Amino acid sequence: MKQFIALFILVVTILAGSADAQTYKVIVNNANETGSISKKELSMVFLKKKKQWDNGVMITPVEHPVRAELRASFSKDVFNKSVDAMRSYWQRAIFSGLATAPVEKATDKEIVEFVKNNTGAIGYVSSATSTAGVKTLVIKE
Repeated sequence: MKQFIALFILVVTILAGSADAQTYKVIVNNANETGSISKKELSMVFLKKKKQWDNGVMITPVEHPVRAELRASFSKDVFNKSVDAMRSYWQRAIFSGLATAPVEKATDKEIVEFVKNNTGAIGYVSSATSTAGVKTLVIKE
């Protein structure tokens, strides 16, 4: 019985660890010279507090719709906040005239196409999504 309990705990621990695994990848246009990005910088980009890439090109973040599971995962991982908290952030920013929310696209495929066709674009897609024609960034902690 003790062996069964130990095995059960091991399996649950492994499954819990894989649930926390990153479910998305961050993509940029192929012309972008950036190869990696920290989570802090990623947060600044998607909050539109960092507005230009190092080469001066304007950054255009694009993300999933509010109800998308991937957006919830990204918001929790990058901002440590829920999608609702991020919506409140953008509502305040828009109301005060400080900023507009990132562009939204309905699917991973639409995000890949948007990033492919916009030099300064950055987005995130499911880890399983084909990212042919765009560059995937390494995310540093």
